Amino acid sequence: MSIDDTTIPAEAFRPEARNPRGFADKRASTLRAERAILEAVSKVYETWGFEALDTGAFEYADALGKFLPDSDRPNEGVFALTDDDEQWMALRYDLTAPLARFAAQNWETLPKPFRRYAFGPVWRNEKPGPGRYREFIQCDADTVGSARPEADAEMIALAVAGLEAAGVAPGQAVVKINNRKLLNGLLATAGVTDNGQKLGVLRAVDKLDRLGPDGVRLLLGEGRKDESGAFTKGAGLNAKGAEAVLAFVAAGASGRGDTLANIANVIGGSAEGDEGLEELAKIDAALKGLGVAEDRAMFDPAIVRGLEYYTGPVFEAELLMDTTDEAGNPVRFGSVGGGGRYDDLVARFTGQSVPATGFSFGVSRLAAALRAAGRLKDSEARGPVVVIAFDQAHMGEYFAVVGELRAAGIAAEVYLGSSGMRPQMKYADRRNSPAAVIIGGDELAAGTVTIKDLDMGRKLAAGIADNAAWKAERPGQMNVPRAEMLASVRAIVDASR
Repeated sequence: MSIDDTTIPAEAFRPEARNPRGFADKRASTLRAERAILEAVSKVYETWGFEALDTGAFEYADALGKFLPDSDRPNEGVFALTDDDEQWMALRYDLTAPLARFAAQNWETLPKPFRRYAFGPVWRNEKPGPGRYREFIQCDADTVGSARPEADAEMIALAVAGLEAAGVAPGQAVVKINNRKLLNGLLATAGVTDNGQKLGVLRAVDKLDRLGPDGVRLLLGEGRKDESGAFTKGAGLNAKGAEAVLAFVAAGASGRGDTLANIANVIGGSAEGDEGLEELAKIDAALKGLGVAEDRAMFDPAIVRGLEYYTGPVFEAELLMDTTDEAGNPVRFGSVGGGGRYDDLVARFTGQSVPATGFSFGVSRLAAALRAAGRLKDSEARGPVVVIAFDQAHMGEYFAVVGELRAAGIAAEVYLGSSGMRPQMKYADRRNSPAAVIIGGDELAAGTVTIKDLDMGRKLAAGIADNAAWKAERPGQMNVPRAEMLASVRAIVDASR
């Protein structure tokens, strides 16, 4: 077969058209919703004095080492490959590890503290599921180089402002705050010093929402067998230690001050616990100064965050709004963002501790939640004004019209398929176009254009059952002089916004 032969043999391999699990195709309405969130949140970040930064999609795998227990094949949790110099590199798991690498690499030339924000896709080699993707968009803000609790408070206030800018009204989300030092102090008092055992406690507490106190009690002790019969080894605390942890996570109250008082009664006055309480008290004072109400940001001892590198305050943004799936069934989205203090991450590269804190929005997840809450019904992407192509001989005139519309900032296109008038109108309708411009022989001779207001036509068509009546009433159609075309189309487009 020659290279120019376009005949496909019957036995030729035909791959199945499918996308990999956990990787979503996104059409214009979804992209527009995510872009709107990114623009709104990024504007808040910039207003608060954060500098934009973009790092590459790939990092060397050792820069993401906290996710990579297998040194021979470092792709656990990430998508990794070897470069031509046989070094492992991986698609970034989040936007924080690349920041730590960038800060370590450029620390001498950076303003300190270094305040940056970033957004873009991240990739996780995890089992996909409902609402859980292997590729999704994050939008982060971080401060590197400040150990002050007020820097953490600013991140929390920034999260509250970002949620509101993204379209989450007051009362429909809350940022929950805790401090890792509190639980560390409690465990130290209970005689727990092994880091592996501490991590087991954190992982058990992180499952409180899903398993409840009884399930967490088992995971704090010897372990738990789930419905399938699979056994999860527990943290190995004795009964007294497990009850102390459960009392700690239940110490939340309606006010930040009351919660601090409850925690102080539980943790037993350990040095690290007292340090955590003092940090939360300073965060509370800063939040009050920033005008963040207690129903927008609250202390919750049950928040631990899943990542291992947090060293102090941690926070999580949780949606409270009612959401439903396509079938109308209730759906709980829960967390749409989180962050905390990670004072040891830059030190992985330099050996010197550099304090840092940050917050990250899961943009894809937040957009999905807003859609499930009915907040994105009006975000359907509008198509362009479509100029109907009647005759090949007049294509120059059609392009002159579309050029005039585009120059005026109106999205427009000439239909470039091979179909007739009716399919072209159907095309414009499927594109959700606000209007169609029609220039046939009669219009050319008279120096006019016919404009169909497709939005008006859709509204009127819903009330017209008889086709004859439809033709007689000609809803939303007008014939105007060519010189008035732009103003008439603009009026339709403006009315559709």
